[in-house]
Amino acid sequence: MPFGCVTLGDKKDYNQPSEVTDRYDLGQVIKTEEFCEIFRAKEKTTGKLYTCKKFLKRDGRKVRKAAKNEIIILKMVKHPNILQLVDVYITRKEYFIFLELATGREVFDWILDQGYYSEKDTSNVIRQVLEAVAYLHSLKIVHRNLKLENLVYYNRLKNSKIVISDFHLAKLENGLIKEPCGTPEYLAPEVVGRQRYGRPVDCWAIGVIMYILLSGNPPFYEEADEDDYENHDKNLFRKILAGDYEFDPPYWDDISQAAKELVTRLMEVEQDQRITAEEAISHEWISGNAASDKNIKDGVCAQIEKNFARAKWKKAVRVTTLMKRLRAPEQTETASAPAPTAAATAATAATDTAAPAAPTTPPAAEQPLAPSTPPATTCNGDGAATAAATAAATTTEA
Repeated sequence: MPFGCVTLGDKKDYNQPSEVTDRYDLGQVIKTEEFCEIFRAKEKTTGKLYTCKKFLKRDGRKVRKAAKNEIIILKMVKHPNILQLVDVYITRKEYFIFLELATGREVFDWILDQGYYSEKDTSNVIRQVLEAVAYLHSLKIVHRNLKLENLVYYNRLKNSKIVISDFHLAKLENGLIKEPCGTPEYLAPEVVGRQRYGRPVDCWAIGVIMYILLSGNPPFYEEADEDDYENHDKNLFRKILAGDYEFDPPYWDDISQAAKELVTRLMEVEQDQRITAEEAISHEWISGNAASDKNIKDGVCAQIEKNFARAKWKKAVRVTTLMKRLRAPEQTETASAPAPTAAATAATAATDTAAPAAPTTPPAAEQPLAPSTPPATTCNGDGAATAAATAAATTTEA
């Protein structure tokens, strides 16, 4: 069945496995992710190389849902800074998604290899990400997992463009979204605080990316032992809820005021006051000459190598279902409490001590896989103001 004729509804019009192998040579697995295996595929008639993602239906409903979601979203989008869908095959046992092949490096690796790196380089990266995200938002698509690992150079040429990859958590914004997901260090306050959310979460994540690219440090850094998941995540989420980050010296001493101002607007705690992707494109640091051309490579690279050799930063998570079991004893006293704002939740979280808490069960279609790391307990306050926590107790790998 040619691309564009695949049906994802009730009609069971499957491809034959031979249709895939007749057209493509699938090499060895080059990467294994939670939901799929990734191959480098070669089209037999042209010799062109592509990326192939293979999802096995037998791996469960969540895998099937992720594959269908990625297909639906990618069929909607066409933008130079988004990896394009090339082909789709759905057999009785598998989903095969063929994408453009990006042969360049992740942004981190590119920075480490440069002899000279400045704000202008960062501005060029952020501009391309903003343009892609503004396009997605115009289609009411929320990516929900923007992070540095999902930004790659399309090829290894000097002036290669940046492309965004990995759309399995992307979602159409038909009303505000309830299901929390993402990567912990990039989560917006409204996600951590279990509020309904929408497109502004992507702008917050771009602010986090920009902060890292300019300093080499994460904005919300937690000194707790990496193995102490409970305290690490609990304290991390408290800081996110409060917007508790600073432009610390000496890392920010040489960074322009315009850059700091844009980070601040992207990382506005209140989502309705946060700058949009479209507005950010017009900011002087992106579209004007406000970005400095001073070489900041040595300081940024030293901090990148120190801070980001951690597998934890590469994990996407869903923040949903462990709370109910942990919070069962508290249900009666919290049931009637009003939902907190991000600011109110942050204030409560900053003063409360850790206490057992636990999840409300989401609809069956949104229940996550079992956690790959020990869940942290939540930070519980009066009524429903349990924020920092709730998410810390409920992170499971997506």
